[in-house]
Amino acid sequence: MFTGLIEAICTVKSVSQRAGGDGLSLTIDLGKLANDSKIGDSIAINGACLTLARLEGNLAAFDLSTETLTKSNLDKLRPSSQVNVERAIKAGDRLGGHIVQGHIDGIATIKAIKKIGQFADIKFAADAELLEQMVVKGSVAVDGISLTIASMDQNSFSVAIIPETLKKTTLGRAKIGDEVNIETDIIVKTIKKQLGKILPQTQSLTAEKLKELGF
Repeated sequence: MFTGLIEAICTVKSVSQRAGGDGLSLTIDLGKLANDSKIGDSIAINGACLTLARLEGNLAAFDLSTETLTKSNLDKLRPSSQVNVERAIKAGDRLGGHIVQGHIDGIATIKAIKKIGQFADIKFAADAELLEQMVVKGSVAVDGISLTIASMDQNSFSVAIIPETLKKTTLGRAKIGDEVNIETDIIVKTIKKQLGKILPQTQSLTAEKLKELGF
């Protein structure tokens, strides 16, 4: 489990086909994070929970399955790409962001970036399945970053980014058209599933319906 509070921006050193052609092998320079990491650890790379398979000095290798590549933006990574990195939370740590599983629900695309002094408002285009699992003022993980949804419409959602987040994550260098990993809030997903069992099957469950029900 993760919190969505990024520990470091790290650099991809290599991306290669795994032996047998099934999936990819990804090597990342973890820098100082390698000092407290070991083989078998769960580490979120751009929000996707990966298992540390090999560690040589600061270089950490991860095996990416076809499922991970299909559901995330990790197939777009190349040597020198920058990624958000967070190690799994330890028991007793503060949960400063929100509960992030590291299971990517889908991909969104940056539609607009509005700079306001040192702050930024970023709008993401997303499909209906993702948007139905979001609520205004609720949490969302974007490339592993815990953020609060500021506004939504039928085709997109927006977040307000503070200077510290722009400085400490890859969103500080984001561009219109970039694809990002999205993990919606597990609490919203759970409520949506349970209400879906209660409500008549002919009535679709949307963000607007959740608001009407007091969520």
